[in-house]
Amino acid sequence: MFKGLKRSVMKMFREFLVYHHSSLEFRAKLLTLMVSSDGEMDECEKHKLKEIAHHIYADDNERAELLIDMVKEFHTKIITNNGLDFEHLIWQITKEVKEVKRFCQKIDISLLMQLHECIDEEDEEERLFQMRIIEFLQNLKEGCKEA
Repeated sequence: MFKGLKRSVMKMFREFLVYHHSSLEFRAKLLTLMVSSDGEMDECEKHKLKEIAHHIYADDNERAELLIDMVKEFHTKIITNNGLDFEHLIWQITKEVKEVKRFCQKIDISLLMQLHECIDEEDEEERLFQMRIIEFLQNLKEGCKEA
């Protein structure tokens, strides 16, 4: 019970309580782009998301779980049309990369490709859409190097 209460408090006040909150939130937005591209989060994506979060924050299990929670929260907002949509998320990522140059380093294409593996081979349209997202993020990252 205490762990659940602590997680709830952290979610409500994460901007104040979580060290480098903006960095964590940016990573959550990147991952949400991939898992929300088809409008649902299947078991494969949940599993890969957990692996990725624990890879990014290998030494901090609590931070990894907070990242997973944030992705799920953003995903829910997108699919329920509750103040966030896919295009707005793309706009936020672009804006944040331009404002905070260190966020370019957070765009890890190899980790995002792990989520791409979850797309069914027969779903060509979804595979292509996710590849365009990855290309967009790759171009965004390369644009930082040139600037």
